[in-house]
Amino acid sequence: MTFPGKFTDQLIADKLDKISLSFLVEGLEVRRGGVAANVAFGMSCLGLRPLLVAAVGADFGDYRAWLERHGVDTSEVLESARFHTARFVCTTDAEGNQLASFYPGAMSEARTISIGEVARRAGGLSLVLIGADDPEAMFRHTAECIAAGIPFAADPSQQLARMDGEQTRALTDGAAYLFSNEYEAALIERKTGWAGDEVLSHVGVQVTTLGAAGARVRGAGQPQISVAGVPVAHVADPTGAGDAFRAGFLTAVEWGLSLERAAQLGNILAAYSLETVGTQEYELKPGPLTERFAAAYGQAAAEEIANALQMPAGEQPGPLEPA
Repeated sequence: MTFPGKFTDQLIADKLDKISLSFLVEGLEVRRGGVAANVAFGMSCLGLRPLLVAAVGADFGDYRAWLERHGVDTSEVLESARFHTARFVCTTDAEGNQLASFYPGAMSEARTISIGEVARRAGGLSLVLIGADDPEAMFRHTAECIAAGIPFAADPSQQLARMDGEQTRALTDGAAYLFSNEYEAALIERKTGWAGDEVLSHVGVQVTTLGAAGARVRGAGQPQISVAGVPVAHVADPTGAGDAFRAGFLTAVEWGLSLERAAQLGNILAAYSLETVGTQEYELKPGPLTERFAAAYGQAAAEEIANALQMPAGEQPGPLEPA
């Protein structure tokens, strides 16, 4: 929502002990979101059919239909009988100040979902992305992947702030991939006590997004890969760019491409997301996408992506699961 005035004009210095304020807003926009759904949407735009695992409310019907129309498998989404779907509500004033609330709602029931059962019903999972979710769900799903030998990508992001050292280690140790931005990477090191390259003795590949500067990919005993960012025509909305990066990166991994190509495709999708208002409103078409890839990373790289995009669906590996 958008408030045309300034919040600070409504605050009285000596009355801050009791606040009761109401703002008449000029605009209301309802947008689709959620880390797992954003990542799944991006992957489906590239031709995969990712399996979405999450807990939602009875109000999820329209959203489910949207995701299914765009190629996301929602058969493992748990519908709560008690709560609404989680949502973030934010009001922004004329100076960019924000008043916001997050309602977890049905997200608290994600802890009841068994990844082992999901894997059994799906006939196996090639990789599970464990993103920011109900903390107990994140711990359970990580432990289940380790116990069952299912490769997983750790992406604690927004939940890092509430985790202590032991919890952070539990969510990241043994991950095939560890995703974070630069600040979160430093926070992971501080909380785990794993300094620098020590992180690479606990995870397979560390992927760090660097904003406009692109991304950095590191693996134990391998040269560091630094991939430059993609020029953006204009930043319409930064929300969801990180999720789009993960969608591109994991799709390239599923296609069997190199880590360098994965980071490049992640950057390309992040650029599309940045240029679009909303986290699931961008469109990907093979021709323009490969042309943009060639302009950013060269013709040879673009041809690899073009060949992968033309791969028949039946030849692509099994389902990935953003959880």
